Amino acid sequence: MTPHSQHTPGSGGPPASPFRQPKAVWAVAFACVISFMGIGLVDPILPALSSSLHASPSQVTLLFTSYLVVTAVAMLVTGFVSSRIGAKKTLVAGLVLIVLFSAAAGASGGIGGIVGFRAGWGLGNALFIATSLAVIVGSASGGFAGAIILYETALGIGIAVGPLLGGELGGISWRGPFFGVSALMAIALIATIVLVEPTPKPERKSSILDPLKALRHRGLLTMGLTALLYNWGFFTVLGYAPFPMNLGTHQLGYVFTGWGVLVAIFSVWGAPWLQARLGIAKALYLNLFLFALDILAIAIWTDHRTTLIVAVIVAGAFIGINNTITTQAVMTVAPVERPVASASYGFIRFIGGGLAPYFAGKMAESSGVHLPFYVGAASVAAGILVLATGHSLLADAEKAQAADAAAHAGPRREREELEDQAMADEMGSAS
Repeated sequence: MTPHSQHTPGSGGPPASPFRQPKAVWAVAFACVISFMGIGLVDPILPALSSSLHASPSQVTLLFTSYLVVTAVAMLVTGFVSSRIGAKKTLVAGLVLIVLFSAAAGASGGIGGIVGFRAGWGLGNALFIATSLAVIVGSASGGFAGAIILYETALGIGIAVGPLLGGELGGISWRGPFFGVSALMAIALIATIVLVEPTPKPERKSSILDPLKALRHRGLLTMGLTALLYNWGFFTVLGYAPFPMNLGTHQLGYVFTGWGVLVAIFSVWGAPWLQARLGIAKALYLNLFLFALDILAIAIWTDHRTTLIVAVIVAGAFIGINNTITTQAVMTVAPVERPVASASYGFIRFIGGGLAPYFAGKMAESSGVHLPFYVGAASVAAGILVLATGHSLLADAEKAQAADAAAHAGPRREREELEDQAMADEMGSAS
């Protein structure tokens, strides 16, 4: 199945390809790729950092915790900022912070400095991520679902390339990945400044409390708590699995690149295929169940390196499916503005993702390397139970997505017919 043939049940026809977009959308998507590289970039260098800087695994996993917890908390202020200075200026501010703090992390001389600079990196990441999703959804052609697929494609590519770049640059020096991201983000910053048009400020200025108030809506809270539990398992695997693998920097880069490639493939093709056949609810239940089993396998066979590597790579498929379907559902069920919904959802899920690696390190130090993964598997399984409490809301989300796809089907066909006619006229003139 190609992206051109993805469809939502009941849409009345296949939606437009998510990859036919204005230049501004591509500029933001490119910046998203680089931004998401920062998530998996440090995976291959975690053991090297632990050895070079004489830090324990739990101290090194603070690179994830400081980055993601600050990202989560800062999500609460993204709407407040963007509603006052506009989306483009917010994107630019976030990119500038990432460029500066990633470079500062590379120049740091100790684990404490790196953890601190990763926190500043997380602040820029929050400003960028929440706003970029809103900009892509608002500017992309082809409807809401196509915009989310494009966003998740950028996430998948970034997560896939991040470990590869981290492994290659980390093989030279542990500082290399940080300087690499800084340079790439500088390119993304220039592209955003040049290609993204200034966006009008919203009529209503958002309050810092708006994302917290949004959690009073049952659908958003249910999806957020499910994401928190799911991300606990996700970031336990991402943040702690490199240690029991006992691989070199390059080898770890290849393992997590394989993992990231599956994230990208299943974000773009697997998630729409599964949702089209099972619907949102069944697709999520099945995916969460299989992911919990995969982490359970990691917990049981943590000491068997081949099994551990295979299970970690396979986890990418479940992560890709979950990211796409859940993000679409959240942005559909939330009865608030999409930037507020994005900030609220990001706040909850990144809290889970940020705390998991640190507590995984602590649990492993006190009770052995198996326990963190048992807890991760149980957390994902608990997410199924939480999600089941909002089953009817998932059905509503499915209907809303079908209506959105149908609304874009007519204008899309007319636009494509005009494009085809223009091309035919050009060919006739040339002949």
